[in-house]
Amino acid sequence: MENKYVIPKVWTFDSESGGAWAKTNRPIAGATHEATLPKGKHPIQLYSMGTPNGQKVTIMLEELLALREPNAEYDAHLIQIGEGDQFSSGFVDINPNSKIPALIDQSGDKPIEVFESGAILLYLAEKFGHFLPKPIAERTQALNWLFWLQGSAPYLGGGFGHFYAYAPLKIEYAIDRFTMETKRQLDLLDKQLASSQFIAGDLYSIADMAIWPWYGNLVLGEIYNAGDFLDVSSYKHIQRWAKEIQQRPAVQRGRIVNRTWGEPWELLEERHNASDIDNMLKLKQ
Repeated sequence: MENKYVIPKVWTFDSESGGAWAKTNRPIAGATHEATLPKGKHPIQLYSMGTPNGQKVTIMLEELLALREPNAEYDAHLIQIGEGDQFSSGFVDINPNSKIPALIDQSGDKPIEVFESGAILLYLAEKFGHFLPKPIAERTQALNWLFWLQGSAPYLGGGFGHFYAYAPLKIEYAIDRFTMETKRQLDLLDKQLASSQFIAGDLYSIADMAIWPWYGNLVLGEIYNAGDFLDVSSYKHIQRWAKEIQQRPAVQRGRIVNRTWGEPWELLEERHNASDIDNMLKLKQ
């Protein structure tokens, strides 16, 4: 096969690459426009979108609220990443990396800003004392898998998901390369879940909350519509785990927050009170 692409001596940003998320890509950091972020009344202010990375945090917050943690109440403000909201001056002040989600905890004397989804999960787990085991061995195992997800999900999302579902040009080499890695990851998780109920052992933890929005949604057919292509039904242990997590009330609540696509009952662009979610879920019944 002839390759007509010639690598330039110096790469330049001449135009957008095209595809569904082209507006999110540029070779420089920093704000593109001035905008002040909204602030709600609750201790925690979340700026996010209901992508897998955003779902991690809203699921965690809903799990904390299910445990009746009053300081876990939150306002979830929508950041339209396709429109470039993450490049506003207000958002960049919280997260200079311009990626969702970003969080402000204003429950103390001084607001604390947290960015990167894994860091937010760890921060909330340590702040409230839930979903991260105390014994050092079990804690380390949960953190092993939390950091595994942070390193592995880009191969699924930016790699497989981009080239299989979103890229304007289908490239066989790229799809083959990232499909192979995605299936390796699925096989790894399937083997891990063959001997334990949850990802890091027999306790539900932030490792599950981090991994489920990506790999649980993948095998349940919620992202990329690639179930047959990846033969996801062959991963029996992930299927069991994904369905079990899906049935948790807090997961059902958290997964629809800041969501802008899907069924009518899933479209909760912003969340400011528990009743916002209650009202949406009533539409499902």
